[in-house]
Amino acid sequence: MRDLRTTDQQNPFSPYLKRWALTPDGDPITTPRAGLLPVLRDGEPAMLKVSTEPEEGFGARLLAWWGGDGAARVLALEDNALLLERATNGRALSHLVREGRDDEATRITCRVIERLHAPRPGPLPDLIPLTQWFRDLTDASPDGLLGRAKQLAIGMLGQQTDIRPLHGDIHHDNILDFGERGWLVIDPKRLIGDRVFDYLNVFGNPDLKSAADPTLFERRLATIAEVARLDRKRLLQWLLAWSGLSAIWCINDKVDGDVTDPDRLAIDLKVAELAAAELDR
Repeated sequence: MRDLRTTDQQNPFSPYLKRWALTPDGDPITTPRAGLLPVLRDGEPAMLKVSTEPEEGFGARLLAWWGGDGAARVLALEDNALLLERATNGRALSHLVREGRDDEATRITCRVIERLHAPRPGPLPDLIPLTQWFRDLTDASPDGLLGRAKQLAIGMLGQQTDIRPLHGDIHHDNILDFGERGWLVIDPKRLIGDRVFDYLNVFGNPDLKSAADPTLFERRLATIAEVARLDRKRLLQWLLAWSGLSAIWCINDKVDGDVTDPDRLAIDLKVAELAAAELDR
């Protein structure tokens, strides 16, 4: 692969390296939606992210709105380019799960979300309502478990309470260890709606093994309900609805030939089954 640290015209990082006085500090990272480059600014580690999709830029504006409280601090932002503080130890919250510290990881997640949901001054960036986010499920005609998820989604979307700006994709690999700054989120989806939504991704991550474990599911459910002060039944109803939406996305991606996570559909269906079983007790 071509070295993206060079300063040729095809290098997406080059304009921002010059404009923001940055020095490359590692190899570039390529994702389906962006290129990332570890850099130094005034000797301090940072990450330069240049996105290929406009949606990434909208999410960066929510990241900036949080002002570094519960989220990585935005150092510069322009169009599709983002400069943010860098986590240098390479540790995500998924490391704790794989070390057998899932309860600790769940509590950390709850504390991070509470910081993100705290009231803040200043105008909000443009955010996507949950009713729009769920449209692929609510406009579909599934049956069985996914049909139940659809009906729950319609009901819960019509009864939202405690509306907050939402990260929308809080999972174990989007919460990183920033050393003295603590655990902070990256890569928001910039949603707005019932605060319970930001807790749902915990159940389907970081892998199929943990997501499909009934004992782990019960512990996560109890911990989140307690720490986040959420009604257990509402949490389960939202979880079944969300798992249905994620499953529909996976099915649609498979039809389109775009499968980036082969375990995701199995995870979504298992979490939906566990949530439905708890609701039926």
